[in-house]
Amino acid sequence: MTELAKPTEWKLDHLRLAIKAAGVDLWAWNVDTDEFTMDEQGFALWGLAWSKTVTFEQLSAHIHPADRDRVRAAFTATRAILGPYETDFRILIEDEVRWVAARGQGEDSGIVGRTMFGIFLDVTGRKQAEEGNELLAGEMSHRVKNLLSIASGLTAISSHSATSVQEMATELTERLTALGRAHDLVRPLPGGQGDAALLGDLLTVLLAPYDDLGAFKGRLRVAVERMGVGQSSATAVALVIHELATNSMKYGALSMASGTLDISSDADGDDVVLRWVERGGPKVDAPNGLGGFGSKLLQRSVTSQLGGRIDYEWSEGGLIVTLRMLRARLAL
Repeated sequence: MTELAKPTEWKLDHLRLAIKAAGVDLWAWNVDTDEFTMDEQGFALWGLAWSKTVTFEQLSAHIHPADRDRVRAAFTATRAILGPYETDFRILIEDEVRWVAARGQGEDSGIVGRTMFGIFLDVTGRKQAEEGNELLAGEMSHRVKNLLSIASGLTAISSHSATSVQEMATELTERLTALGRAHDLVRPLPGGQGDAALLGDLLTVLLAPYDDLGAFKGRLRVAVERMGVGQSSATAVALVIHELATNSMKYGALSMASGTLDISSDADGDDVVLRWVERGGPKVDAPNGLGGFGSKLLQRSVTSQLGGRIDYEWSEGGLIVTLRMLRARLAL
């Protein structure tokens, strides 16, 4: 078996191949003249044409303005650092942002003729992954806070409107389940367009439990324009549709086998107008007073979250609800 060659016997071109394969860019820094000498890979990393030397000021022109002073201070401080050091910063190559890690040995260790040595590494992929994880963690925290806030509000509403603990538990569970169905439907759109669900799909999923109860099957019809509903607005839409459907099951068209429900939409300037039309149910009368907590939940959801209003028409044929929402707000 051939004995492995000693390091001193390695060929210089083989070492260069290993360095290139590892994506390591070599640099030398003269602490007196402030000039850098780099290999070809180093110049390519910085988006510069190769030259014998380059000044720190020339490199600084490519450093992200928010990092420039920090990088200068870090390089100046390296001579006082004990042991190895690493500094991460951003550079700008036209419209592209790259992350660079500068690594070396501090305290003038290995300095030769007033020149210190180190390497640059392109760590853009790692930094982008870290940023993605941070964004995901922040988004998860934001969603959890929103869900806790919604759950708290729904608990308060259910506690006031329910006449027993069992009724409160049932109402709260149904409302939270409706929110869950809405959020399950919201998916990221391609091309970084955000999260959205088609309005028709959202309504169909939310109303599916009411359309799947034996004799009720096929009595619900949804015919709305093709448009996206954002993640935040999906919560409000889910609450509104759930409350209307629940009331219809208790007192309206969905409480009778002959009852039907039609949902359609119209465009009116900056608004989307949704019409909820019940037919074939029992005679309905306009409620006295301001309505219960369910009605207040509807009003609050429509006005504060959807930027619109909700109107009721207690006709002889059945309830007609007109839901007016800002198109721009629905996309959020």
